[in-house]
Amino acid sequence: MAIQLHDRTLKALSLILSYPTRELQQAMPEISAVLASDTRLTAAARRGLRPLVEELAVRDIYDLEEQFVLLFDRSRTLSLNLFEHVHGESRDRGGAMVSLVETYRDGGFDPVTSELPDHLPVLLEFLSTRPFAEAQETLADAAHIFEALTTRLERRESAYAAVFASLVQLAGAEANAEAVAEILAQPEVDPTDLEALDEVWEESEVLFGPDPSAGCPQVRDMLSRMDTPVNPKPQPAAE
Repeated sequence: MAIQLHDRTLKALSLILSYPTRELQQAMPEISAVLASDTRLTAAARRGLRPLVEELAVRDIYDLEEQFVLLFDRSRTLSLNLFEHVHGESRDRGGAMVSLVETYRDGGFDPVTSELPDHLPVLLEFLSTRPFAEAQETLADAAHIFEALTTRLERRESAYAAVFASLVQLAGAEANAEAVAEILAQPEVDPTDLEALDEVWEESEVLFGPDPSAGCPQVRDMLSRMDTPVNPKPQPAAE
């Protein structure tokens, strides 16, 4: 799993936000070295990433898988699908998805994955192939989402919070406080309460019919800068 794309830090962050695998564990020394050497991150930010890097390297793989599922798959307010935090399950999200798929195809890539196109590790892998100034603009568009996820993960005392804090820093822009507050106002559900989770997820499916220009300008700007293919990540085994 050698990291060979243009921006090794964005690629590294994409990998550590992916579903844990033994291959990922084997790559952690290289990932750790990449993150520790990037001076775009403050010394404090680099120190903040160490606990997660060390945990991913040595912790039992089944514990890592369970933790990941509880955080990012069962907790809708921690979803790694960015449009979830912008549009929820509205029709605007469908239009944004259509635009994103078309952007992938315009770049010569037809995604073959069960992940939705707005999955954050996919976005970061895209951005790792782009000039950093361009990538930074896209990160800045999503800074309010990263800031809110940092806060939520810190409340859970999760080492993953450091990844989102690093993304805010790399964005080089202050997150809009009102937008952060709006995301944080969304109620959270205990990921171990399966009945409550069923109620939350019993909503309408994402619709892909509207004009792809629908939705907020930030999402349109984000989509306009994505045109490089990425690889899908492995999926968790059924429990």
